[in-house]
Amino acid sequence: MPPADNAPVLVVGATGSVGGQVVDELLQRGKHVRALVRPTSDASRLEAKGVQIARGDMLDLDSLTTAMTGADAVITTAAGYTGSNKNAHDIDTLGNANLSEAAARSGIRRFVLTSILTSDLTPEVTHFWHKKLAEDELERRHVPFVALRPGAFLDQIVSMGGNPLDKGRLIWMGKSTVPMTFVHTAHLAAYLAAAVDADTDDGERIDIGWEQPATLAEIAGLMSSQAGTPIKVRAIPPVITRTAGALVGGFVPLVKDMAAMFAWFDSGRYVADTRRQAQLFGPPPTAEATVSQLVAELSATAKA
Repeated sequence: MPPADNAPVLVVGATGSVGGQVVDELLQRGKHVRALVRPTSDASRLEAKGVQIARGDMLDLDSLTTAMTGADAVITTAAGYTGSNKNAHDIDTLGNANLSEAAARSGIRRFVLTSILTSDLTPEVTHFWHKKLAEDELERRHVPFVALRPGAFLDQIVSMGGNPLDKGRLIWMGKSTVPMTFVHTAHLAAYLAAAVDADTDDGERIDIGWEQPATLAEIAGLMSSQAGTPIKVRAIPPVITRTAGALVGGFVPLVKDMAAMFAWFDSGRYVADTRRQAQLFGPPPTAEATVSQLVAELSATAKA
């Protein structure tokens, strides 16, 4: 089905880091954009860009149905686990189920889900598995969807301990010598926007990553070379992460979840097959090009 003329694309998660960049990408493509914004959230920046605002909440099915009414497509980047919302678990479970139901009711032409690489292989990593269940729910309700499954967000990872150009190091909770798949937020945002009209089959799950996996040690080396300053990896031994997950996980589920995630990274199986990505969106980025872009961004931040 072709896109509807002038009908907006609804972005769920538009006030977040990924969602905000998706909004910009859609606007650059000439799309009309509508954003789902919680009643208490500030939408002034979005309104200044000409974005329609639909007030609602992922835990309120009727508000989602209203927000999707008249929309051509939906892109969701929302994830409860990434924030401090006390309803994080409900957002990642009931909230995603509500999005599926609202999309089915509204007759959305294309639903674009931000999923996670290897989510279908990792029932022990809670927030990964929730994305797999969200994919399944869309399929069960016969919603025409495509799920992009990105790797780890390098631009977020390298800043966990502050700007690495200032600190001279990256913090990592695992083995720095195991290859894995990374993405840059800006690249993923462009793919999500393009997926609205991409020539995909309903229900496709598409891995998103670089041309090939890389280790944190290799990334630190590239950053050192391009920034002209030594940058090392300060790796927290896996035993510490596992112990924290075992001791604290019963009281703070997120700690157990993160420990399981880093254990999965260390398995060497967090690797994307980017052949379909290349077919739809062009050649995947290289580690060298992405790290060069990231160093330039970090340098600008350090000077600001």
